[in-house]
Amino acid sequence: MTQAVAQQHPISLYLKVWGVLFVLSAMSYMVDFYQLQGALRWTLILLFMALKAGLIVAVFMHVVWERLAVKLLLFVPTLAIVIFVAMMAIEGDYTFFNRLASFLSV
Repeated sequence: MTQAVAQQHPISLYLKVWGVLFVLSAMSYMVDFYQLQGALRWTLILLFMALKAGLIVAVFMHVVWERLAVKLLLFVPTLAIVIFVAMMAIEGDYTFFNRLASFLSV
């Protein structure tokens, strides 16, 4: 009878990731503290959010140690959705500006 050996990760890894998450959260609060506005504000907030979510998924949900097939199963559909939403947004802007130009030229 064979026993499955559970993979142990050092506690220092989790503490380091927790520290990085703390720093990223502090940086995201600094965006509000320094009252940044406009595209810079939203770019920084979304960047910090994506980095924190990526770290949480990778380390605390153990995706880093999964097989490639599981990673592809998780991320390919998500990437496809993001691409399709971006394409719809571009098409929506194109339609809006064409209608606006059409109405203003009349």
